[in-house]
Amino acid sequence: MSSLAVGLTQVGLLVLALAVCYRPLGDHMARAYTDDRHWRVERGLYRVLRVDGDAGQRWTTYAASVLALSFASVVLLYLLQRLQGFLPLDFGRGAVDPATAFNTAVSFATNTNWQSSVPEQVLGHTVQLAGLTVQNFLSAAVGMAVAVALVRGFTRSGTDRIGNFWVDLTRGVVRILLPIAAVAAVLLVGLGAAMSFAPGLHVVGLDGQQHTIATAPIASQEAIKDLGTNGGGVLNANSAHPFANPNGVSNLLQIFLILLIPVSLTRTFGTVVGDRRQGHVLLSVMAGLFTAMLAVVWWAEAHPNGPAALAAGGALEGKEARFGTYLSGLFAVATTGTSTGAVNSTHDSFSGLGGGAVLLNMLLGEVAPGGVGSGLYGILVLSVLAVFLAGLMVGRTPEYLGKKLGRREITAAALSILVMPALVLVGTGVAIALPATSGAMANSGAHGLSEVLYAYASAANNNGSAFAGLTATSGFFQTTLALAMLFGRLLPIMAVLMLAGALARQRRVPPGAGTLPTTGPLFAGLLAGTVVLVAALTFLPALALGPIAEALA
Repeated sequence: MSSLAVGLTQVGLLVLALAVCYRPLGDHMARAYTDDRHWRVERGLYRVLRVDGDAGQRWTTYAASVLALSFASVVLLYLLQRLQGFLPLDFGRGAVDPATAFNTAVSFATNTNWQSSVPEQVLGHTVQLAGLTVQNFLSAAVGMAVAVALVRGFTRSGTDRIGNFWVDLTRGVVRILLPIAAVAAVLLVGLGAAMSFAPGLHVVGLDGQQHTIATAPIASQEAIKDLGTNGGGVLNANSAHPFANPNGVSNLLQIFLILLIPVSLTRTFGTVVGDRRQGHVLLSVMAGLFTAMLAVVWWAEAHPNGPAALAAGGALEGKEARFGTYLSGLFAVATTGTSTGAVNSTHDSFSGLGGGAVLLNMLLGEVAPGGVGSGLYGILVLSVLAVFLAGLMVGRTPEYLGKKLGRREITAAALSILVMPALVLVGTGVAIALPATSGAMANSGAHGLSEVLYAYASAANNNGSAFAGLTATSGFFQTTLALAMLFGRLLPIMAVLMLAGALARQRRVPPGAGTLPTTGPLFAGLLAGTVVLVAALTFLPALALGPIAEALA
């Protein structure tokens, strides 16, 4: 079977698996977030946290709760790393460097999971399990909670309450993430992923020398790494390492886990708002953008413009022979279309057009289908903008799901959309302008610019993947990328919660003759056009100087 046939087969199996899980998981998540009853274990957690599970919160209180958890997460994870020498299972690795510890703490608390160090050489198992894995669950649950709060803004009428953050957070972890991650971890172990508390395996290599192959409780962390669209792996090689991703079946399972919750949340949205066609429209836009990006990456990697790649019959540099061009491209599109950042190949080795496509996938706002929770609230914000633009064109007051979109709503939506481009472009511009940072780029010219642009796009979009040619271990990159991760996560969340509060206060209005239908192909096309137009107007000059120039060279 040709590599293309293998790729198409995996895509078909992936679509089939997602279709099977779409309805039951989407409805389960809808029930989880709308259930009036609390499980016994949840009530126990509320008592520990001193939280009234039956009390609703205004958007300002909900936002303050998100900020409080984020602050506590960063501080505790930073301290765990700095005190690693006093913890068990540190294997003599000692305290983590302050700049690296700060960058890692911010990274995992914001669902970015950018790693500027080699984890199997720097972190012991205790920090991995008690620090990073815990944040993989919490940061994913935060994104889901914010998405649900925004959906409540559309469904509630004449109230200033959008739910209880601590309840939404707990249910996201207990009812959704933990059960699925446990099953996924068992499946990964069965497929050959490593699960060990030993520091490593001592082997004699072909050169006759003694070597140590790092091991860890990999399978359990791989499961939530992918399911929560986190991306930070126990091993520096991430999902390209055979201990983490042993074969084609495990590769398919990991892509499935990455896409499972973001895709199913569109069903949750349609169920909660009482019109599943609304969710189908969002899903169709996500699927269309994903398919377009996959086609571009596959074509670009199968038709490279470099002499070595042409001689090899494809852009095979930086790709695992176990996966090849097409399975590497599928993984790359899945991980950059979500806020995951896990990789099974080196994106820096992609062709100019292929690398540009995965970069653009992030710059679209990661809504195809986006991260856990962040994809849903991201595309809903763009839906608000699309309806507003349609209202301007026909001269009518825009309405979406029975809520009028006025100054407050559009301001919140605009703030949410503009944060990421500002962080990406300002960060890239400053990094390129400083002479001291030029030595961090392994390549000059267009590809060097792409490396820096990709780094800040990954940080500001809470993705975490990287063009490996950039050495981001200096104090400048550690700090600025950490700030991009922090602001890129929290500022849009604040704007989304403000939008949720503004929508919840409104009374629902019945659809009229001038109401734009949002359940058909017309709105799907308008929404897809808005997504592409926003990214094109914002990033086309930067892309033209980087990956586009490289692709045309």
